[in-house]
Amino acid sequence: MPPTARPDAMLASLDDAASPEACLAALFGYLRDGPADEAAGRLAALVAHLGDDPARARSLAEGLLGGLADLEVYPALVRLGILSRDGLVREITTRLYDRLNPPPLARTDASDLLAGAITRHDKAWLEALPAHAWLGLCRVLLAALGPDTLRRVRGHLEEECLYALEMLAIWLAAEELDPELMRIDQRLARIDSPFIVLQRDIHALVEASSDGQGGPALDDDALDHLWVMLEQCNEQVARFRRRGGGNLGSSLNASHLIERLEDTLGRIETLIVLVSPRHRGGRARAALRLWKALLLATAEKGSIGAVWTKSTRMVARSITQNKSDHGEHYISRDLPSYLGLIASAAGAGVIIAVMALLKIRIETWGLSPLPHAVMVSLNYGLGFVLVHLLHFTIATKQPAMTAASFAAEVERNRRGRAVSRNLAGLLLDVNRSQWAAVWGNVGAALATAFLITAAVMAVSGSPLLSGEQIAYQRQAISPFASLALFHAAIAGVWLFCSGIIGGFFDNRADHLQLERRLAGHPALRRLSPARRERLAHYLHENYGALMGNFLFGVLLGMTGYVGHLLGLPLDIRHVAFSSANLGFASFSDFPGMATFLVGLLFVMMIGFINLWVSFALALMVALRSRACRIEPGVLLAGVKDEFLANPLRFFFPVARPAGRRRQGGARHDRP
Repeated sequence: MPPTARPDAMLASLDDAASPEACLAALFGYLRDGPADEAAGRLAALVAHLGDDPARARSLAEGLLGGLADLEVYPALVRLGILSRDGLVREITTRLYDRLNPPPLARTDASDLLAGAITRHDKAWLEALPAHAWLGLCRVLLAALGPDTLRRVRGHLEEECLYALEMLAIWLAAEELDPELMRIDQRLARIDSPFIVLQRDIHALVEASSDGQGGPALDDDALDHLWVMLEQCNEQVARFRRRGGGNLGSSLNASHLIERLEDTLGRIETLIVLVSPRHRGGRARAALRLWKALLLATAEKGSIGAVWTKSTRMVARSITQNKSDHGEHYISRDLPSYLGLIASAAGAGVIIAVMALLKIRIETWGLSPLPHAVMVSLNYGLGFVLVHLLHFTIATKQPAMTAASFAAEVERNRRGRAVSRNLAGLLLDVNRSQWAAVWGNVGAALATAFLITAAVMAVSGSPLLSGEQIAYQRQAISPFASLALFHAAIAGVWLFCSGIIGGFFDNRADHLQLERRLAGHPALRRLSPARRERLAHYLHENYGALMGNFLFGVLLGMTGYVGHLLGLPLDIRHVAFSSANLGFASFSDFPGMATFLVGLLFVMMIGFINLWVSFALALMVALRSRACRIEPGVLLAGVKDEFLANPLRFFFPVARPAGRRRQGGARHDRP
């Protein structure tokens, strides 16, 4: 062990009159001096050394714990680990500014004292330290502390906890009237508020404890009622989260507020345990939980990613829930839905072949880069919208939706052997459905390309494409002669983004109550009430799909222009468009069956990249929004079991064995 990591060297650096600031700096400097996974061992070595050296233990105890009596502790109790009341945007801008221009630290503020001793790089070793390790240090320091100092510190900490407890209860009661919460749960205007009742009960607890008569003044019935109201408040916050993350839609402000309510209730519960005379036995565990929470919150105090992830969790849940609901339309589990999916994809293949031909024609117009990108974007965007309006299916639009359904299944089945079986079965259903749609798109696009090319040659007597265009289209899909697979991965990223965009606008429609707004819109009053209702309902239900499809086309169309501006070889390759381009090039000058099949293989490789890049990204986001994870080994074992039980299910919708059959099939009212 190096000298800097020895506990005696750390203790020798402190004198008998060391301040809390110096003691904390020395302690945390010692604990972080080495690998994070060895922090517990370093702390255990320190505890053992203090046990053998009472003088050093008393000196450290007086510096660390004795100094607490002169600190303002309640700011740390009401701020650290609890989101700001200013909202997400203000919270992020404040953190950014504080990182660029750090605020001054007050030596009498416990939260600033921790901020001066902990950096954002300390999170790893703080997480590695178990509670019992801190408990050992706490016990040896308390044993070394003088009785008068111990009494003074306990009295001060109890006063600070009581003040923080009442402050948090007042804030909690005030948040109930927030318009976002009233929108999510309109019952708040009619029911007795559990938040306000909880604030009254906490006020009674604080008054009794402040008078030094916590036992007699606050009887067992009153304490029981306080815990009942705390449970009701937690249930109300859970209701906010369910409804906000469901079909009512959410916003960043609502998500931030609900996270704040949850944090506040958790802190109130901990403080009640610390100050209530009934819970003396649980005070040590509660204090350790609070200590560790304060340390981790300090390490994340300036983190933009931490506050963003936490504050947007409910919005992400709402977005992925909309995707999950839509994803069920893309999964076929029986023969009729499987054939219907192929037919729906074939319809989209016809339109995509026409869109591909229009793009080829746009490229012959000689436009400058920006007008060319705009025209291509409109071609893509309006074509995708048309596909949606006709209830057809674009194969590569499936993964972003079906991944959310897969994540929902993970959340429903967190434990048990059945998890791997259920998820493996769903993965097979998803994979089979996606490739069925791919073959529907590709087959129809090739057939349409053949018919158009044949018609043009019959009428004009010349090929549809020139020799230069034919060579370009063949080269564009070759992974050896071009960056086709890289460009396919870019298209996969945009496919993932289009799913997020669609989910965002669906969430936005729910949040704004778009259907009710449009039904009463003055500009639509010329329509009959029935037509107005139908139009409002359609736009509400399809708002995300329409915007997602159009903006997906814009993303595809503008990729080449962005590459032009940056001087980078950026472009996209989409399986359906590549198959149509292959068809136009091959049927204009047929190169032979072998060459055509090789080109078709290249198209399938592009489709594979499109599908699995999109699916992997969408699944990662959906799992994170639901705080779920997948064990790859367990899932692969389930896939193996499913394959051995029935290999045909990989390619064809064969019925599952009795007792494991899933209900429902694909619907095609959304592309």
